[in-house]
Amino acid sequence: MEISTLATYHCLAFVWYFFVAYSITHIKTEERPSEVFLYGGQWKYLTVLNLVLQAVFYGVSFLADVLRLIKKLRCAKCVISSRDLLFSVLAFPVSTFVCISFWTLYTYNRELVYPKSLDGVIPLWLNHAMHTAVLPFALLEIFALPHRYPAKKKGLILLGFVAFLYISWVLWIYSVTGEWVYPLFALFSPPGLAAFFAGSLAIIISFYNFGEFLNRMIWGQSKFSS
Repeated sequence: MEISTLATYHCLAFVWYFFVAYSITHIKTEERPSEVFLYGGQWKYLTVLNLVLQAVFYGVSFLADVLRLIKKLRCAKCVISSRDLLFSVLAFPVSTFVCISFWTLYTYNRELVYPKSLDGVIPLWLNHAMHTAVLPFALLEIFALPHRYPAKKKGLILLGFVAFLYISWVLWIYSVTGEWVYPLFALFSPPGLAAFFAGSLAIIISFYNFGEFLNRMIWGQSKFSS
């Protein structure tokens, strides 16, 4: 894509994610089901955290495009590096994980991840904006321009660290409230839960590798943004 086209796309994507994140974080308190949005509010849900992550990523991407348009290449190089790191390590694998894991569990038993009581609070369009549209956006980004992936060890360490932080947050909430962020977790024994978390980490790592594979197949080894 031309830089001006990319800038327009990234700006619109940023506005979209900002709007979706704003919409979910401003649900009226009196409308929230009693079993959700307690300790930690919306910030305990990976879906909501992913919306913020995507807004940050597209904001950084838009800034990189603007700097390239005004020929501030020295500044642009640093921002592009941050953009590519955000996308490769977090934005693509987390979006893919959120979409696929949510709809897989929703199809099996929606009460495990998205209780029916939420239907009267969260509109259908907002549900799909949070859980469906994130994957097409991530795929479109790969096709729109090449991204430089970090060394595999560095990328996986960063991804694993962020996963560890989120799991720690989930466990902290349980230790304080005695309630799991997702009802699904209550089905497992401690060893089973540890195995579930390990399996989820393995899946998100596979999505990281898939994103790197797609990027390489589409753009090759040498064509990267500068």
